[in-house]
Amino acid sequence: MNARPERDTVIVKLRPHSRALFWPTVVLVVVAGGVGYVAGLVTEQWQFLVVLVIAALLVFTGWLMPLCRWLSRRTTITTRRIVVRSGIFMRTRQELLHSRAHDVTVRRNALQAVFRSGDVVLNSGQDNPVVLRDVPSADLVQEALHELIEAAQREQPSNQQQ
Repeated sequence: MNARPERDTVIVKLRPHSRALFWPTVVLVVVAGGVGYVAGLVTEQWQFLVVLVIAALLVFTGWLMPLCRWLSRRTTITTRRIVVRSGIFMRTRQELLHSRAHDVTVRRNALQAVFRSGDVVLNSGQDNPVVLRDVPSADLVQEALHELIEAAQREQPSNQQQ
């Protein structure tokens, strides 16, 4: 009865679809072009500094903050569980064992359907389901989660007997 517990092996690490960075990148390019254009029009040094400060604020709010928000959302799927981490200043971590999940659903809007992404909802019978937001290749993730959940449910009765 010296059975070793099964190791938790990482299968995949996911972030939301990178399409979320399209508009922030457009903001960055427009601001850079605008600074280059306006820098040729201003004559005083203080005017140039005002342009740089405004550009820095626009880049911070329009590009850097969305990039940090996108980087702060991670989903890790392992052989035994799903871990969803999010947040920049206040971290949130949500875990769900595969053996506790009952249903895996993919919801998608029209834009997500074009890019084959979607929200994967894992229902465990509790009030708050685990939602993997805007996952790329959502159908593939759903299929893999179905297989992992079925494998965990097949193992569960044998673990209870020991």
